[in-house]
Amino acid sequence: MGGESRALRPVDLARAAGISTQQVRNYLDAGVLPPAGRTAAGYRVFAAVHRDALLTYRALARGFGTGRAQEVMLAVHGGDVAEALALVDAGHAALHEERLSLRAAGEALEAVASGRAPDEAFPARAGMRIGEVARLLGVRTSALRVWEDAGLLAPGREPGTGYRVFGPADVRDARMVDLLRRSRHPVPLIRPILDGLRRTGSSDALREAIAQRGQALTRRASAMLAACALLHAYLSREDVTAPVPPDPHDPAFAGCAPDPVNAPGLVDAPGLVDAVAATGATGAVGAVGAGDPTDAVGAVDSLEAGEAETRRTRRAPGR
Repeated sequence: MGGESRALRPVDLARAAGISTQQVRNYLDAGVLPPAGRTAAGYRVFAAVHRDALLTYRALARGFGTGRAQEVMLAVHGGDVAEALALVDAGHAALHEERLSLRAAGEALEAVASGRAPDEAFPARAGMRIGEVARLLGVRTSALRVWEDAGLLAPGREPGTGYRVFGPADVRDARMVDLLRRSRHPVPLIRPILDGLRRTGSSDALREAIAQRGQALTRRASAMLAACALLHAYLSREDVTAPVPPDPHDPAFAGCAPDPVNAPGLVDAPGLVDAVAATGATGAVGAVGAGDPTDAVGAVDSLEAGEAETRRTRRAPGR
């Protein structure tokens, strides 16, 4: 990043990020980019720092979402780098929690699919009413109705009254929908899982859905890692408000810099393993060396989750 002193036009920034010039102006007005000067004629004048800010924001948005990416850039340009880094830590911590939830949901779903219901004081039985099922699963009756309207549940109806009645298989399906929704599976992806269980008793679709969700989390973690490399490089610029200067005596980060050509993607990091080791994520070092990116990014997320918890503890009153 950096290295240029020539003035840049809005179209130059737009081309660098693959967006429209209007989006560049919108980002400037939103504070995602640092303030820009104007010529005597009133035209905005940008520089390399604006291009780097734009690429950093776009990378952060891919990994952390647009809302958090904007919060990070606003904190940076407001001179509060500590808050920006705390937001990054919180993003990693949230992803780590999603990963743990997915793992727990996968184990629970396998148990439910195989008929091994979790321990409960009142097990499912034939002829249960919707309120009883809702209390058993800890969900609202309105959620069960929504899932039925979406074709995920098909409880019977009581003759004469028309009340819904749930049997053990219906309760199993409702439990699976609840677990899948808690692990953020969209409704259209849940139906084939249930269809497979109903038709053949196979949980192959379930395993595939869990695997796909895990792969999506790994892709997001990789995007976060790439974004953090760009953010670190951006904060190291001398013309960024309240920059965090790199330690010239720290050999761990020597040669670890973002690739300006492939800015949204990978990191050109001859010293990546040493850099990861410097963070304390020793598990990530072993995973990198073993060629396992999933475990590597998971170890970094876990470390960031611990850092986020430390920040919360320090801010807690009475501590």
